Parts: sequence; C-alpha cells; structure tokens
Amino acid sequence: MVTIRLTNSKTRTKEDFVPIDPANVRMYVCGPTVYDRAHLGNARPVLVFDTLYRLLRHVYGADHVTYVRNFTDVDDKINAEAQRRKAAGRPESLEALIRERTEETIAWYHADMDALGALRPDHEPRATEYIGAMIAMIEGLIAKGHAYAANGHVLFRVRSYKGYGALSGRSVDDMIAGARVEVAPFKEDPMDFVLWKPSDADLPGWDSPWGRGRPGWHIECSAMSHELLGDSFDIHGGGLDLQFPHHENEIAQSACAHEHGTFARYWMHNEMLQVEGKKMSKSLGNFFTVRDLLDQGYPGEVIRFVMLSTHYRSPMDWTAEKARQAEATLRKWRAASSGAVAATEPLPAVVEALADDLNTAAAIAALHAAAASGDWVALKGSAALLGLMADDQGDWAVLSVDLSPYAEKFATLRAAAMVSKDFSQVDALKSALIAAGVEVRMSKAGVDLVPGPGFDAAKLEGLL
Repeated sequence: MVTIRLTNSKTRTKEDFVPIDPANVRMYVCGPTVYDRAHLGNARPVLVFDTLYRLLRHVYGADHVTYVRNFTDVDDKINAEAQRRKAAGRPESLEALIRERTEETIAWYHADMDALGALRPDHEPRATEYIGAMIAMIEGLIAKGHAYAANGHVLFRVRSYKGYGALSGRSVDDMIAGARVEVAPFKEDPMDFVLWKPSDADLPGWDSPWGRGRPGWHIECSAMSHELLGDSFDIHGGGLDLQFPHHENEIAQSACAHEHGTFARYWMHNEMLQVEGKKMSKSLGNFFTVRDLLDQGYPGEVIRFVMLSTHYRSPMDWTAEKARQAEATLRKWRAASSGAVAATEPLPAVVEALADDLNTAAAIAALHAAAASGDWVALKGSAALLGLMADDQGDWAVLSVDLSPYAEKFATLRAAAMVSKDFSQVDALKSALIAAGVEVRMSKAGVDLVPGPGFDAAKLEGLL
C-alpha cells in the first residue's frame, strides 16, 4: 500500500500517515460561514482537501473514507441580513428569514464548488442541527471545571487545559500580550472564550440551562466532529487563518470534554491566497468571488488547475496569466486526448507526488510529462486523481472549428511579409483572430493558435 506522508501542523514535521482504522479513515474540514458568496480564497481549502479526499479514497477505497465539512449557519452577518429583510417588510419570522438566507447561500456554495470539480463531502452538517449536542458538551465542560457560567454566558477556562497553545506554538501569556481579546467584566481570565452567549428578542436563540442563547463559534465544530467522527479521528484541516484561535480552541474544549480521545491526530493548514501578488481586498479592487470568475468566462476546471499548481503550504497567487496558461494547457490536453479511454490506474509518479504531502505541483508536472510523451490514456486516468479532465466538465473546451487552416493562412502571409516587408495583412489577420478570442503565439518555429477566454467561432467567418 502507498505510504502517505503529511505535514502535521501540530508537530511541525512531515509524518507517515497511519489511520486509526484503515477501514474508516476520517477527516474533518472547517467549512464556510454561509452569509454570502464564497470568495476565491474560500475555494482554496475546498480544492486542497478535495484532492486529499480523492487520494485517501484511491489508497484506502472509496467506501473506507469519511469526509465531513460543516456549514456555519449561526453568525452575526447572517442575522444582520435577516434583520434587514424583516425591516424591509417581510412578514416571516426572523428564524424563517435566517433559514431562507442560509438555504440560498448554501445552494450558491454547492453550485460554485461543483463548478470547480469538488466532490461533495460524505457529511455536510449545519450548526443549527447540532445545538443539542453543543449544549450537552458545554454542560460536561462545566461539570469537569473547564467552563463556567456568568451573566448568561458560558466561558471556557483556557488555563484549565495545560496543552493550550501547542498548535500555534505560543504560550497563553504571549497570546494575551499579542492578541486582541474580548474584554468583559465577567471573564475570569482575558483569554477565556465564549461557549454560549445570550440572545435577545431580535436574535435567533435556543433554550438552554443558561437561558435563551446561541453557541459560540468554536464549540460548533467540536460538537459536530464528535457526533459524526467520534472522540478520535485522523485529519483536521482548514486555512492557516483558522489555526488560532479557532483550531486552538477546538483542541482545548474537545480534549477536556472527551479525555479518553485524541481528537484530531493530524492537523493540516493551507496557506492564504493572493491576487496578482497582493492580498485580496475590496479596497484594492482585487476581491473576487468564485462566481465572479465563472461569470467572467473562466472555466471551473481552469480555476482548479491554477489553484493546484501551487503547493498547499505555500501562498497561492492567482494571476490572469496563470489562468491563460492553464486554459491553453487544458484545451491542448483535451483536444489531443479526445476519444482516449482513461486508464483505470493513475501513473505511479502522480500518486507518489500526491502521497508526498499532497504535492499537487509535482503531480501536474507528471501530467505534463505524460502529455509530452503522447500517453493520453495515462494522462486522463491520472488527471482524474486531481479532479481534472473529467468528461462531464469539458464542455467549455469543445471546439466547433478547426483552427489549423487559420494557422496555415497566417504562416503563409507571414512568410510573404518577411520578403516584402509589408506586414499589413498579417497584422489584420492577427487582429481579427484576437477579436475572436484566439491567442496568437508566434515563434521562429511558426505560429500557434489557441482558443482563449471568450473564444467565439462565429467571429472567424470570412477570414479564410
């Protein structure tokens, strides 16, 4: 069996992955807070852990992997949107309007991630469906002295868990000095965090031993992962921005609530995303949702290819040039492999690359090597392990016209112009091709015509 090696954020070393139970490999990944469209940065952990999910299924069998990714549907931004709709005259209850907002946002999320070729997890729990489990977990923490009730809140005693800070590598005192912590007079310690908070009449709430209220963010993932995966499971993943405080707090409350378990044995964090070398920001005008890019004509498969071209532990820089190159590559591969039946087993080089700490960049390099050798059967079978080259996602790459006659005409005109020094016809044809969405690449070897974003075959009429 293939040995998978993963970088464990908690130990800061690359380790052999040894599942607790090879017949049931379990993975939990923190999912989105469903108040709006998923932005491009939200897509990165989806694609990283989707690829890991595919690898685990390949190695251990599709029926022996359980993947859980949650939806956080209790959130101040969701509440604010529901309150806005209520103020605009909607007659439904606040809870109904919250449900309406989260339903439409989850539908958007599914549509966008499906477009990127991401498999649906085995379970997609919603926080609102596990309130009872959260309350029970909080009661257990209070009974053990790890939490306390105060002013309608319940807070976790951070200093009651000696291992706090191991994931992020900081002591509690260092965190207090360097972090913005919520100051409240009822806190025993500045670092104590909320497990339960009160809700007034204008906010959603559930009855609890501490009054009507709602859960804190961190307890949600601990309760849902425990209910679906047990005291101990194999992998917990998410973006690096969640390492502290979210994942640190998850570990503390889960370890204290379920002392006989290990919670997650391997922690994996993907690095953040940039756009054209800069942090994605609305103020910089480089903020994109996944839907924005899809609507601009970027195929989901191209977005996926660009994302996976960078190792998950390195910052990923989205650029228009990378997208252009990815689209050209995928069009070329799809055209050349048309009609080829995918190999039933991926190339060893692709599996080995992914097994080496999910090295997707090396796996894509192996695909390039297969393409260079003309092994299209192996290419298609291997690309599937990365969620690429699927037949049902290739409509965008299907051409209704053969560009070779246009390339031949361009080469003929160019050869004549090299003698006459009159390039007007060459320039006119080049401009017409570009207007049709064709990328014209000239070299000493000749001319290569590649359909680009927005390719429109109808605009080629009359050019021959």
